[in-house]
Amino acid sequence: TWGRLRELSDLCAAAQKKGVLVTVATDLLALALTRSPGQMGADIVIGSSQRFGVPMGYGGPHAAFMATRDDFKRQIPGRIIGLTVDADGNPALRMALQTREQHIRRQKATSNICTAQVLLSVIAGAWAVYHGPEGVQAIAERVHRRAAALAQAARGLGFQVQGPFFDTVTFDAGDKAAGILSRARDRRINLRSQGGLISIALDETVRDADMLDLFAALGSDATLTLGQAEPPPGLERGGTILSHPVFSRYQSETEMLRYLKRLENKDLSLTHAMIPLGSCTMKLNATAEMSAVTWPSFGALHPFAPREQARGYTRLFQDLEQWLAEITGFHAVSLQPNAGSQGEYAGLLVIRAFHLDRGEPQRNVCLIPTSAHGTNPASAVMAGMEVVAVACDDHGNIDIADLKAKALAHAPKLAALMVTYPSTHGVFEEGIREICAIVHAQGGQVYMDGANMNAMVGLARPGEIGADVLHLNLHKTFCIPHGGGGPGMGPIGVAKHLAPYLPGHPLVGGVGGSKAIGPVSAAPWGSSSILPISWAYIAMMGGQGLTQASKIAILNANYIAARLKGAFDVLYTGSHGRVAHECILDLRHIHEISVVDVAKRLMDYGFHAPTMSWPVAGTLMVEPTESESVHELDRFIDALLAIRAEIEDIRQGRADATDNPLKNAPHTLGSVTADEWTHAYSRSQAAWPAPGLRQAKQWPTVRRVDDAFGDRNLVCSCPPWGEDEA
Repeated sequence: TWGRLRELSDLCAAAQKKGVLVTVATDLLALALTRSPGQMGADIVIGSSQRFGVPMGYGGPHAAFMATRDDFKRQIPGRIIGLTVDADGNPALRMALQTREQHIRRQKATSNICTAQVLLSVIAGAWAVYHGPEGVQAIAERVHRRAAALAQAARGLGFQVQGPFFDTVTFDAGDKAAGILSRARDRRINLRSQGGLISIALDETVRDADMLDLFAALGSDATLTLGQAEPPPGLERGGTILSHPVFSRYQSETEMLRYLKRLENKDLSLTHAMIPLGSCTMKLNATAEMSAVTWPSFGALHPFAPREQARGYTRLFQDLEQWLAEITGFHAVSLQPNAGSQGEYAGLLVIRAFHLDRGEPQRNVCLIPTSAHGTNPASAVMAGMEVVAVACDDHGNIDIADLKAKALAHAPKLAALMVTYPSTHGVFEEGIREICAIVHAQGGQVYMDGANMNAMVGLARPGEIGADVLHLNLHKTFCIPHGGGGPGMGPIGVAKHLAPYLPGHPLVGGVGGSKAIGPVSAAPWGSSSILPISWAYIAMMGGQGLTQASKIAILNANYIAARLKGAFDVLYTGSHGRVAHECILDLRHIHEISVVDVAKRLMDYGFHAPTMSWPVAGTLMVEPTESESVHELDRFIDALLAIRAEIEDIRQGRADATDNPLKNAPHTLGSVTADEWTHAYSRSQAAWPAPGLRQAKQWPTVRRVDDAFGDRNLVCSCPPWGEDEA
């Protein structure tokens, strides 16, 4: 906390001798010069990659990291990149089994894709690639030399500097602290203080002029003299850093530009085609909404800067809280949760605090439908609740009779029900008001998962339906990009009786309610620097525009379901035969192919696959969003109809049962242009099965990968690759 470096080898050895695992929180930039926790014997290392080129952003978003010994790699939550092979035997990288564990393990789940910070990981990774090992070490040395010069100036004034240190100089200024802080503020510098203790952290952006300002703030007229960067004896780093060839290849701006462009070309994005991932709401992120993220006045602000220096953010927070409360029908909103799953956790903690405050600590049972997101039971367990499953009927709705029985059976201990509306099955739960009333009658609270709010904005308000708390996915409904899995934001809205318990923060006043629970995020307002995106979206759309967007989202989903009728069965519909904003296509009765075959074949048609085998195995969940035109919807529907015709060719024997375009999909440029073509169908059918693909086609870069091989050969670091694979 105060910047001191420590040798931890003896501590690690003593703890492990007693069977205790050791976790060390560390700083990535410091480790470019100093001995690593792994070298000292730590079992787990955690920290933030913000130091690697990511803006402060008034608290986020930032990408945290967790590294472990090899023994624990299969217990790590989240997204581990492993090595496998594709159908041609070429090496391919893939996400390993853990990426689906939230749906497999449910109440034992430890991760959620929307809690990741992938985009920020990409930024930090690109920063490391551009600077390389020598550049990163040079930056660390620059920081340490300036810290050493500052420490020398402080010692010259008689202050006892704590040490050893890397970038943070801490000393007890006693009764001189107030004067130092005042002189620093006059020079537009914020210093950290606690009592008479002053702590000054430096980074690579500190200039010589800044150093002289710091000297003056201390009361020193010393000149700046920079010595050598010398880590304390016994704490020097051994071995190399960033040893993979990619970190030594792209050190010119031109080369870096081309490298990033090659990586970008491997990805299918909304610039190429619709991404119909059900429950993900992959909608347009307009440039006008995104631009403010790049402004230094948002990006460069420290999360604990004095509030009077963040009046723009304060106005933005107030507007967003008011707008989101009006949209949802709730009394108050907290912007603190960093993702939908964190919103679930925060909302359940608020409910728990409400029951405890009323003298009912025994209320710890959470009813959760079997159709719920896997994060729901995981969040309930993390919040200290006991999960009781509620059955669904044949139409995908909550079985109200089973709900009544479970609510009555657990009445004295009933804390909450978690319900997704519209449901995870893509329909409006017609008994939602009765469902809420059943839970309330037994003293429980209703937590509504707002993952599907894209079908309700301007049309219905969860607070008026009967929910007590709801989280919103700003990275879905309110246009923050998904970023390959993050950053997300999951603010919660609550009814008036729960408002006093909204999350607070120990370092910043005026956050949360009068009886606030502790923080659920390190920063008071979560990933603040991406909130301008949602602010701009709501401000530009207005009430009428937001309502129209919801109508179009529902219309688009029903258009797809109607046009595919007869070719694919829609698994769940409402009583009028309609869906909400997404629909589930049932492929379970088509035995000639698997749902994987259809998903892979869609790549040949230039589309990202819909969500596969969730929430029901053997299905595809399609969500078009309001962003797609009828032309793009027709192009997607035509692709599915063409694939249905290819399935019929297999059924009728016109295509080989194993050597056909679906079983061999996807087809890469390399496979189609190879000297030898042994398949029973033509190259054209493989690669250009639809009109327009010859003019514009996004080629998949690998053939179908061997999932089992990848899960057996999990690796946490990338092997060297050839120039053509970089």
